[in-house]
Amino acid sequence: MENKPLAERMRPKTLDDYIGQKHLVGEGKVLRKMIESGVVSSFILWGPPGVGKTTLAMIIAEQLERPFYVLSAVSSGVKDVREVIQKAESQRFFNTPNPILFIDEIHRFSKAQQDSLLAAVEKGTVTLIGATTENPSFEVISPLLSRCQVYVLKAQEKADLEELIDKALTKDFYLKEKNILVKEKEALISFSGGDARKLLNILELVVNAQTGDPIVVDNETVRKELQENPLMYDKDGEQHYDIISAMIKSIRGSDPNAALYYMARMLEGGEDPKFIARRLIISASEDIGLANPNAMLIANACFEAVHKIGMPEARIPLAECLIYLATSPKSNSAYLAINRAMEVVKKTANVAVPLYLRNAPTKLMKELNYGKDYKYAHDFPGNFVDQEYMPEELKNTVLYYPQNNAQEIKIFERLKNCLLYTSPSPRD
Repeated sequence: MENKPLAERMRPKTLDDYIGQKHLVGEGKVLRKMIESGVVSSFILWGPPGVGKTTLAMIIAEQLERPFYVLSAVSSGVKDVREVIQKAESQRFFNTPNPILFIDEIHRFSKAQQDSLLAAVEKGTVTLIGATTENPSFEVISPLLSRCQVYVLKAQEKADLEELIDKALTKDFYLKEKNILVKEKEALISFSGGDARKLLNILELVVNAQTGDPIVVDNETVRKELQENPLMYDKDGEQHYDIISAMIKSIRGSDPNAALYYMARMLEGGEDPKFIARRLIISASEDIGLANPNAMLIANACFEAVHKIGMPEARIPLAECLIYLATSPKSNSAYLAINRAMEVVKKTANVAVPLYLRNAPTKLMKELNYGKDYKYAHDFPGNFVDQEYMPEELKNTVLYYPQNNAQEIKIFERLKNCLLYTSPSPRD
């Protein structure tokens, strides 16, 4: 048997053998058209592990018959980059297509390493193909990013993974000689997490672990061999932000079930529970706000509890707080109000505070009319007096609009004494 893992043996050599990513390599799609035209510009492939980034780069180089240089951000430094560029320059002749430089995990390249690529990419000395599992807008320097198109690769779909299993069983020279009976594919696909390489590794592991005839692959056998589900969650990467975003949006959308699901994914993936607790405090102020001021108190209490007890028990106050927030009435009036106020301040930062609102701790200040004619609200009925508190240039400016919920309707009723408030909200 060839001493290569199944994933490597099954690596496609042409676009027609390539499974998945039809939005990029299907008939008439952008990468296929680029390859067919023979004119390839620098680009970055962004997607999760095992979706075919390296394979796609290799296919492009093979089909275009270009020299193909590979650098890994993990093991290559600035010196290695410069050596490749010098080699590419020395091999350039008139009408000779430029070589392809493939950089795996380009997000791990330092700024200096990325800077060393700029001139070569700009001059066309090399065509850069970068592969990254992280958002390139965060990890790739702007000058380099502006010279590259970004193409997003998706996790493999169920149909693609099923096709890959069938193909491995019928095409791989080793597996096709064995009597393999695949009764169920669900566990194989679930454990792979949309990662084609992981799927083939799991299939190979399960097959090699059995000696019977036929070799039976079903959900129970897969679970037995793997013991537990290796969760797809990178707490330092893109998924970290995707899943916390989904959790917060689920709270905002009043869906406690989805919010619990995303929180459980983070906790099972080893996320710091204090990070989750901090985000719950933000959600309490941004999304629940004045519709239920108790939400902030509960979120703060949750953080304290998580800090004191740690995991695994911290999951309980986290869940309690999350459910409370998700099922609470919502208002972003405070969030919108402070944003409006800060926009106004940016435009009018230096307007003077009215004299009657200024403090007058000294005799001179009193002589200059600091504090003169100030009306003390508590001296008037209802603790309210018709007095302008904004600077003259901003007179009658409204920044806070109560929203239509039980708590803020009460606030609006109180504010109606001020003639500026004629309706609860600009949305009403």
